[in-house]
Amino acid sequence: MSKAASTRSSPGSGAALSPAVAEELVDSLAPLLHTWLPRQRWFAGKGRPITGFSAVAATELMPPPVSGPVPGLLHLLVRVEQRSTPDLDAPPVPVPPTDDCYQLLLGVRSALPPHLASARVGVVGKGPLTGRVVYEALHDPHLADLLLERLRSPGALGPLRFDRAVEIPPGLVPRLLGAEQSNSSVVYGEEYILKILRRVFPGANPDLELPLALARQGCRRVPSPVAWFEAVGDGTGEEPLTLGVLQPYLQGSEDGWQLALRTLADGGAFTDEARALGRATAEVHLALAAALPTVSLGPRQTAHLAEAMSGRLDATAQAVPSLLPYVAGLRTAFDALASSGSGEGGGNGLVTRAQRVHGDLHLGQTLRTPDGEWSLIDFEGEPARPLTERRRPQPAVRDVAGMLRSFDYAARSHEPWSPDWAERCRAAYCDGYAQATGIDPHEDAALLRAYETDKAVYEVLYEARNRPDWLPVPMAAIRRLAGRRP
Repeated sequence: MSKAASTRSSPGSGAALSPAVAEELVDSLAPLLHTWLPRQRWFAGKGRPITGFSAVAATELMPPPVSGPVPGLLHLLVRVEQRSTPDLDAPPVPVPPTDDCYQLLLGVRSALPPHLASARVGVVGKGPLTGRVVYEALHDPHLADLLLERLRSPGALGPLRFDRAVEIPPGLVPRLLGAEQSNSSVVYGEEYILKILRRVFPGANPDLELPLALARQGCRRVPSPVAWFEAVGDGTGEEPLTLGVLQPYLQGSEDGWQLALRTLADGGAFTDEARALGRATAEVHLALAAALPTVSLGPRQTAHLAEAMSGRLDATAQAVPSLLPYVAGLRTAFDALASSGSGEGGGNGLVTRAQRVHGDLHLGQTLRTPDGEWSLIDFEGEPARPLTERRRPQPAVRDVAGMLRSFDYAARSHEPWSPDWAERCRAAYCDGYAQATGIDPHEDAALLRAYETDKAVYEVLYEARNRPDWLPVPMAAIRRLAGRRP
């Protein structure tokens, strides 16, 4: 890439590309991205045709060489345009057009070594990288190490801003985690883990904002951010875009989902673990309420909350016809919530308090350390929801409902199905939560039932679209929540 076309913005070998060169680069990559992006687990636009790409920002973290074995590293923020017409797998309801922004880290080489073959995106056919091979950079230890070096040295490079809270030692060997979901993660030296956010939005991402707030509060249930980087200005908008967060890697820890499944396979109860996890959740909620503003939800806000849940139920029932027989029974949960907010349902006041919460809490978002302590991770919230919604204060019972649904998932994943196991875990979790807060989530039955119903409806749509074999799991909860016998 021509040095004359780029604007150097910090000491070292990196360079920020001018808007014109960035647009030319993205245009040259578009044929490859059309094929490669929809295959990525973290791409949120599956099922809808891509109609165009545009460059938000482009930075050479390591300029691509003209020749030789040394790789280049490109950091791209690309806006992906998709038309509103849904395909046959999407719900038959109006779908607005999207222009989501994605973070891409691409390696550039003249030829790709065999050990990086699985990371291949393709050979560029035109533009400044004609004839060069581009590939997913995080698979390349050399480039993953270069990214950590940027985090070790705070500063700016074009639109990118690197910051850190503590010193980071050199020489940490990178290892890309294989279990990819909505983001990508690299472990460095078994000491730190770097989460790369793929679909990015203007504004502070909760996965950085909330752990920083909890660290200031002295909460030890959440790993404290070590370093992070963002994009600011230069076409990215007025608000920063959180791009990546480096946190301590809790080596030897086991995630709650795997631990629950192993306990089930061994015939164990898991109630002690569930009770301890309830206490850990409550401690995080208490710390968040102390660190960040809380609000009160009046009757109008509560009615709006119930109305939004009811709307999601209607849309999902159109998309998944097997839900239709249960709609009337499920809607009673949302009607009861609206009544409790107006005082008609005898609510005890829990519904009126809202605060910052995890937003997507389940067993897979928890870790138990070798000494038996529980930690909560991944505070990004549900990636499919707008960032403004994920940052909005909500009743803490939303997290509780998510975890209760997770116990059901674990129980249904084991043969034979053990609903009693799930019920005991659910009761123990709420008991542990009440021990720490003095408030039993069951005390406001209308609020808890509404959130659990809303979560089950979300699960039905997700499984129908992505994992049809799992659809019986949320459907069993749907029958229970709708008042039908299994």
